[in-house]
Amino acid sequence: MNWASIALLSAATFAVVNIIDSHLISRRMPGFRAFLLPLGIFHVFYGSLFIWLFPLPTGIGVLPLLVAVASGILRTTAALIMLHNLRREEVSRVIPVVYTYPIFVAIIAILFLGETLAYLQWLAIIIVVAGAVMVSAKQDSSGTTIRLGKPFILLLGASLFFALADITSKYALAYISPWNMFSITAFCLSGVFLLVSVRSPVINQLANMKGRKSALALLSFNEILVPAASVLSFWALESGPVSLVSTIIGSRPIFVVLSALILSRVLPGFLKWQSDGGMLALRLVAVAMICGGIAIIYLT
Repeated sequence: MNWASIALLSAATFAVVNIIDSHLISRRMPGFRAFLLPLGIFHVFYGSLFIWLFPLPTGIGVLPLLVAVASGILRTTAALIMLHNLRREEVSRVIPVVYTYPIFVAIIAILFLGETLAYLQWLAIIIVVAGAVMVSAKQDSSGTTIRLGKPFILLLGASLFFALADITSKYALAYISPWNMFSITAFCLSGVFLLVSVRSPVINQLANMKGRKSALALLSFNEILVPAASVLSFWALESGPVSLVSTIIGSRPIFVVLSALILSRVLPGFLKWQSDGGMLALRLVAVAMICGGIAIIYLT
């Protein structure tokens, strides 16, 4: 597979992860920190396993390691903001706003990495980002005005952090493998999540929660997908231009919206979902825009 196909596969896999995350946070887990605690434990295991299976290359300098750690911290911070908002907002609005980050990546990559983009590639990035913002729109309580909602600015901050994480990952991946990059990111994520969530009340919440076994089983399945999606994204970043790889990974809203639409029909109540016909039409137009932008990248 080429880097574009790898990035698209990563986006599709991460979309499944986000859908299940949204269900667990908003419907199953007793609190946000109670959701973060098992995630932190999983990522301690993943970081240890993959650093043992794929040791860091000998002779690597201090700077690439520091940049990789910075990338992991930036990605963890962005993920924390995104997950926090999934508790209160529809997944089909949160993910699209966060995944406007390719426009930030493109600007930074041109200024600092020396990448160049053709006019059609710029057009593709703008179309994908515009489509992502459209998907995030919602109507107010009267049903007359379309707005982006109060969390928009916070999610835009997460978008910038994801962009900086991709840029720094691109630099680090010139010295370490995608497996190494995932290990370092896993350790950063586990450190932050455990620092936030290891509290006696949180442990008691998990011990006394209803349906604990089924919820933790679903979470465990979801966390099996995370290493695959993450390594695919780092593999694509290593192989292709960061601005275009980020744009294709930023197509995740396509898969999130389509999955949420199907689940809203098959399993009503599994996710928060605004089912108004006008908003559905807007989202479908936005999805078509994202698909068109990705098609331009493939063709160019």
